[in-house]
Amino acid sequence: MALTLAHPVHSELLIKKSRFIGCVQPVAGRSEAQQVVEALRLQHPGAAHVCWALLAGGQSAANDDGEPGGTAGRPMLEVLRHQQLEGVLATVVRYFGGVKLGAGGLVRAYTDAVAQALLKAEKLPLRRTLQFACRVPYAMEGMVRRELQEAGAVLGAVAHEDAVQLAFTVTEDVAQGLRARLNESGQGQLVWIDA
Repeated sequence: MALTLAHPVHSELLIKKSRFIGCVQPVAGRSEAQQVVEALRLQHPGAAHVCWALLAGGQSAANDDGEPGGTAGRPMLEVLRHQQLEGVLATVVRYFGGVKLGAGGLVRAYTDAVAQALLKAEKLPLRRTLQFACRVPYAMEGMVRRELQEAGAVLGAVAHEDAVQLAFTVTEDVAQGLRARLNESGQGQLVWIDA
């Protein structure tokens, strides 16, 4: 089962005068990850490297940011894969201390920075969600809202026009049962809208 993280967790290592500031955090996808990396570059203008690895939305990416190829991003990515994580960004900011670590030393430093942060991280089962929208007569709005609440759905936009249109998000594991209950309770008056 894939896991994700509850919140960002940091680590810090000093290795031969170089400072490695690691962070693992939940992200929705690549664009959010790139925003985080850019913010780190602005936050640490004196850093020699801001390396990162991403597993999110079925995509993976790794960036060595000027370190020798395969010594930073890829090893960080392997730590995330080994932990069966999804929807997670690992970053390591390196301040160079003047002593070269060699390829093996760099791999160990970057993987250790990520691994140390993960030791303190709260891991949660990844629950995929699906989005739906439906239209019902005003008299059925209360029933739909109760069904959504019982299923743990998150209500989104609601529009009151000639009928009530409700958008919601629900976890994949309860989506089919919820739709079946709503179809039955809606007695043919509930219309599904492509979300």
